Amino acid sequence: MPELPEVEVSRLGITPHVLQQRVKAVRVWFPTLRWPIPETVQLLQGEEIVAIRRRAKYLLLDCVHGTLIIHLGMSGKLHVLPTEAPRQKHDHFELELENGYSLRLNDARRFGAVLWQALDETHVLLASLGPEPLTDDFDGARLFALSRGKATPVKSFIMDNAIVVGVGNIYANEALFATGIDPRRAAGKVSKARYQRLADVIKVVLARAIQQGGTTLKDFTQADGKPGYFKQELAVYGRAGEPCLNCETIIKQVRIGQRNSFYCPKCQR
Repeated sequence: MPELPEVEVSRLGITPHVLQQRVKAVRVWFPTLRWPIPETVQLLQGEEIVAIRRRAKYLLLDCVHGTLIIHLGMSGKLHVLPTEAPRQKHDHFELELENGYSLRLNDARRFGAVLWQALDETHVLLASLGPEPLTDDFDGARLFALSRGKATPVKSFIMDNAIVVGVGNIYANEALFATGIDPRRAAGKVSKARYQRLADVIKVVLARAIQQGGTTLKDFTQADGKPGYFKQELAVYGRAGEPCLNCETIIKQVRIGQRNSFYCPKCQR
């Protein structure tokens, strides 16, 4: 599933082609994605895209009447290409722009979403989200305060979007390894000093992944079709049975919160 860095890379990739462009047409080829695409998305027709933002893993395209919300789901990709380019299999939604290009959502598994947020309203999916991890609103003090008394594994805790948004499975594994914290440890048993270190590392890991263009595993490519390169830097994710890069102990794999989790039994405690 595309995580925060992949979504941010997609935002950066489409912005030069889509921002301040007027929408000539809105086409819905397959209206039933994760949720039905509402007819209100047609309000974009004739309007200028005045801002392109990201909130957690949601892309937000603003116009004067409201905001188009796009979620890439498990396999969704956004492509900017000439409008006359043939429609591809699994192309479900298109914004035709006045510059002769179109923004298309391609989603083989159809777990993505195209939704609408009216002006001066907050969509229910955005209403309860925690702070962005790359802002000053997220720090170790917040993690420490919200974790007190919690027996949930620390990995699940930092992946909770009410705590902080966008720390997906790949980057949670990597950040916990870099800070030497066992992903199975109870969130309430992690010290304030270690949480401060963890918050700092999360920022570094996510920023580095954005810089490298995200992490290509199976499905993700950038808006221009190029793969992300952060996979080359993964220290533990997907490396079960291989030696730790620090101590050569064999990396172990467990299931935490129905997600594959990877850790070094010697380096992480």
